[in-house]
Amino acid sequence: MSGFGRRRRLGPAVPVAPGARVDRFEVFFDLVFVFSFFIITRATALQITGGALLHAFLVLAVLWWAWVVHSVVATRVRLGEGFVPVLMTLGMAALFTFALSLPNAFRDPRGNAAGPIVAAVSYTVIRAVHLLLYRHAVRDSPNERRQLMRFAPEVIGSTLLLGVAALVPPQLDGLTSAAVVRDGLWAGVVVLQYTTGILAGTWGWGVASAEHWTERYDLILIIALGESVISVGVGSNLLGQPPTWPAVAAAVLGIVFTAALWWAHYDMIGPAARIALHAAEDGPRVAMARDAYAYLYLPMIAGIILFALGAEEIVHQIADPHVPIGLPTKGPGEPLLFSGVILYLGGNMLFQLRTLRTVSWTRVGTVILLAVSIPVADRLPALGALALITVICVGMVAAEVVIFDEGRRALRKLVFEERVSHEAHEAAWRARWHEPHERDEGE
Repeated sequence: MSGFGRRRRLGPAVPVAPGARVDRFEVFFDLVFVFSFFIITRATALQITGGALLHAFLVLAVLWWAWVVHSVVATRVRLGEGFVPVLMTLGMAALFTFALSLPNAFRDPRGNAAGPIVAAVSYTVIRAVHLLLYRHAVRDSPNERRQLMRFAPEVIGSTLLLGVAALVPPQLDGLTSAAVVRDGLWAGVVVLQYTTGILAGTWGWGVASAEHWTERYDLILIIALGESVISVGVGSNLLGQPPTWPAVAAAVLGIVFTAALWWAHYDMIGPAARIALHAAEDGPRVAMARDAYAYLYLPMIAGIILFALGAEEIVHQIADPHVPIGLPTKGPGEPLLFSGVILYLGGNMLFQLRTLRTVSWTRVGTVILLAVSIPVADRLPALGALALITVICVGMVAAEVVIFDEGRRALRKLVFEERVSHEAHEAAWRARWHEPHERDEGE
């Protein structure tokens, strides 16, 4: 059977409607992306050095750009309808392979090049799947096809640079020079991708459903926060240790401060930004979607990975029965924990500034307090350092609940009214299912 016949049997690609929400296949796809976040955390945790952190950021930036492109494709076509899931399954397999190859992508560049080659080929397949699907979605829109061509140099350049980074360094003699060339090529990919996103502009693009776009990014951030909890639990070997009161206390503190970081975005900032994107139209909406979500979510995701690494180091020390409970934090755990939270909150403040044109002074004060607390936490026992950052984060949340009570209530009321109206509309539409069907004359 021809490809056309198979595609016809599976069904056509379904465009995204203005009020569309995220479908289940998109969440399924996101789990593979978050597995990649987990791999980045695990590979970096093996030996935390400046070079390992640089490599983690380079991989995260390249991976995040693929997710941004993925979210752009999802604004035009339903990923769980018609023939699209078949094509996206190929992309999922390539993404999973890319994630599995990451631990070997930055090892001795003069050694076996299988890991870097698999990473480059897998990434090329991911980008090809997105390109073909988006090209199909905009086949009847000349403006969007022309805009798509502006990204052709980025797609070709990114995949070629990753291929060169896999093939050229093993041919060089010096370890240092080979590593510098490889890292420089990966950095070139990052610069090319994010610069292209700015230079290409907003003309020709569109965000059909602001609800879909915001929900898409909110879900990936929630899943990333959940991955940080899993990373701490698995990496710190809590499952392999008998429960002790310090280990239980550390686990509880880890959950509480992660929940506080969730609250920091989803209590007011996230819902208000969603309304702001709904209110924007045409070019300004596309620019806000690009700047606030595609770009400024990256430092928040990076912050999550950093504080997951730090929390893992600290909890591992606390859970170790051979380490005295009063011993100060050893290694990079404490600075990683605090700097990760600072980066997360800093990215969130920039997100707030771009979408709402405001900055909460409580967030500024919290970031300053976290920065000046690093030397203090360095002298505290490991459990004390974890308790300190938990108190600071929970204190910020509690202060905002009290200080911004009037604004929170107004926002909650607006969101509730919107939800009730939406649910009433859905209920009215579904009521037709209970109406008796008219019989045909022949029945």
